[in-house]
Amino acid sequence: MKTFSNSLSLSYRLIAIISAALAAAPSAVFGCSVCGCSLSSDWAAQGYGMLPGLETGLRYEYFEQSDLRSGTSSVDRAALAFPNDNEIQQRTVNRNTWLDLNDVIDPAWAITLSVPYHDRFHTTIAAGDTDISTSRANGLGDVRLLGRYQEFGISNSFGLQFGLKLPTGRFDQNFASGPQTGELLDRGLQLGSGTTNLILGASWFARPNVSLGTFVQATLEQPLAARAGFIPSTSLNLSGGVRWLNSSRFTPQLQLNLKAEGREHGVEADTANSGGTIAYLSPGVTVELATHASAFVFVQLPVYQRVNGLQLEPRWLLSLGVRWRL
Repeated sequence: MKTFSNSLSLSYRLIAIISAALAAAPSAVFGCSVCGCSLSSDWAAQGYGMLPGLETGLRYEYFEQSDLRSGTSSVDRAALAFPNDNEIQQRTVNRNTWLDLNDVIDPAWAITLSVPYHDRFHTTIAAGDTDISTSRANGLGDVRLLGRYQEFGISNSFGLQFGLKLPTGRFDQNFASGPQTGELLDRGLQLGSGTTNLILGASWFARPNVSLGTFVQATLEQPLAARAGFIPSTSLNLSGGVRWLNSSRFTPQLQLNLKAEGREHGVEADTANSGGTIAYLSPGVTVELATHASAFVFVQLPVYQRVNGLQLEPRWLLSLGVRWRL
C-alpha cells in the first residue's frame, strides 16, 4: 500500500507540474500553416502494456482551418479592405494519414517509425492582391523515428521518448492558380520543414482505482539547424487525460491537449504570423475489435487560442485510427 500511495503522490505532483506549465506557457500557437492534431495516441504512455513483437497503426486526421484570428479573437474578413497590406488567408483543408510501425523489443524498450502522408488545400489573398491564390500539396511528409523506454510498476508506469524528425518531405511546391501562380508556397504550408528536429518526451501513467486510468505526457521538438533560409518553430506539447476502465469493449477517454510554439525564423519564415498557444478538450473512445486489434476516434475542440499576427485556426479536429499486433 505504501508503494501504491507513493506512486499516486508522484503522479499527482507531475500533473500539478504540467498544469503549472500550462498556465505559464509562453504567449508564443500553431502558426496558421503548422496547426495540427495535438492528440496523444501514444498507447504505451497511456498505460497500455506492450508485448514483444511488431505492432502497426494507421491514423487519419482531418481539420479545416477557416477561423481567421489575431491574438485571442476572431477577425471579421468582411470588415477588411482589399488590396490589404497584410496577407489575408482564407481556408486550409488538411487530411493527414500516418502509418506507425512499433517494434517492441521487450516490455521496456521499443522503436517506432511514423510515416505521414499529407493532403493540404490552401487559399489566400496575398498582400497587395484582390483575388484568391490556391495551392494543393500532397505527398510524403517528415518521417519520425523514436525510441522509447518504459518502466512498469504495479499500478503505474514511467516512460521516456527520444528521437528525430527527418527532412523527408518536399518544401519546393508552388501556388497553382491565382495572382501568385508559380510563386513558392509558404514554408509552413509545405509537406516538410526541410530540417532535422530533435524530439524528447516523458510520460507518466497511474491507476488510482480499478475503473480509472490517468496519464500525463510532455514532448519537446527542437529544430537542430536552418535549411534553405528557414528555421521552424520550437514546440512544446503537453497532454493529460483520464480513461474509464470497464468490462465492455468500449473505453471512453477525455484528454486536454496543449501546444505552445515559438516564432519561425529565417528569410523564408513568416515570423510575424507564426507562434502562439492553443489548448483543446478532446473526448473520444477506444474500441477492442479483436484480441490483437483496436480502434479509436476523438474530436478535439479548442478551449483557448492565442496567436501572433493573423493566423487560421480550426474550429474542430477529427482523429481516428486502428492498431493491431502482427
